[in-house]
Amino acid sequence: MKDYYATLGVSRDASEAEIKKAYRKLAREHHPDVAGPDAGDHFKNVAAAYEVLGNADKRAQYDRGVDPRSASGGQSGPQGYGFEDIFEQFFGGSGGPFGGAQQRGPASRTQRGGDTLVQTTVTLEEAVFGVTREVQVDLADRCETCQGSCCAPGTSPETCRQCNGAGMIQRTARSLLGPVMTTSPCPGCGGYGTIIRQPCADCSGQGRTHSRHTISVDIPAGVETGTRIRLPNRGDAGTGGGSKGDLYIEIREKQHPTFERRGDDLHCTVEVPMTAAALGATMGVDTFDGEQQIDVRPGTHAGSTVRLRGLGVGRLQRGSRGDLFVHLDIQTPEDLDDEQRDLMRRLAELRGEEMPEATLAPIGGGVFSRLRDAFKPR
Repeated sequence: MKDYYATLGVSRDASEAEIKKAYRKLAREHHPDVAGPDAGDHFKNVAAAYEVLGNADKRAQYDRGVDPRSASGGQSGPQGYGFEDIFEQFFGGSGGPFGGAQQRGPASRTQRGGDTLVQTTVTLEEAVFGVTREVQVDLADRCETCQGSCCAPGTSPETCRQCNGAGMIQRTARSLLGPVMTTSPCPGCGGYGTIIRQPCADCSGQGRTHSRHTISVDIPAGVETGTRIRLPNRGDAGTGGGSKGDLYIEIREKQHPTFERRGDDLHCTVEVPMTAAALGATMGVDTFDGEQQIDVRPGTHAGSTVRLRGLGVGRLQRGSRGDLFVHLDIQTPEDLDDEQRDLMRRLAELRGEEMPEATLAPIGGGVFSRLRDAFKPR
């Protein structure tokens, strides 16, 4: 671990004022504008030492054996007082530690377009199989009149006379360390280095116009609410003839009145008459793949589940599908006529159930256990 105290030439019990005084003295001596460009590395070491020791929290970490610059990758810590802040505080400018227009150069009017987000709604069936959807979205396009140059036809940008095309103005400023060079964007051209005297009338000098587009989107099987489909280079055109951003289609899935989706699986409930559950039956169930036959075995209990493999939701980028789980709801008759009651009493007599007693089911059995197992993730 670097010895920041030795770098500043102070003792480990030095006060805040002593640390700041030592830093200012060394920074004045080793600043590249004073000592020459060869002193840049030593000046950075001095600034790094002050970044740690000049902040009470970072100094406490360092005294405990932790270098906060190493722990945070050299970035500013929780107090937001970092290496770049030191340069800004003592030397000003916006062109890096040593300023100068030669480091920055003129800004470019050509900028990449922003990304665009639009939402579309799909039904559960469309999410199961996928669908092609037409989506309308307002987008920025490259101006057809100026082709993104921002200038009126037949004209071109002129070099700024105030900065001679550099885009930055260099000034000498006085500081605690003496005269230093600072740079700032040219007020005449806004930092671009050129001036557009005659902007394009159709795009107001932006190099792009706006219009509504209808875009065909292939929505794959398996999407769900929150899924985003990225269409590269289909978003807004950039300013000054810049490239297009990306278009994102965000999915919203409608709730289905019959089927419930859980991941890649579908669930539904089928009502089964008590007699069919007791005797067994074959029943037809309407699914997204047409009618499917399920076997209700004799003696089926309430909460039983029939699994139909491969009839669930298509899985994204996997080519397979989840399963459909059919939950059986055994219906107990409530509106028996006299003849039916007599038959039920006769059945109870034959089964010895005239006066049934409640019997506790063992742990791991019973309807609640079967319901729990049916809802376990697979």
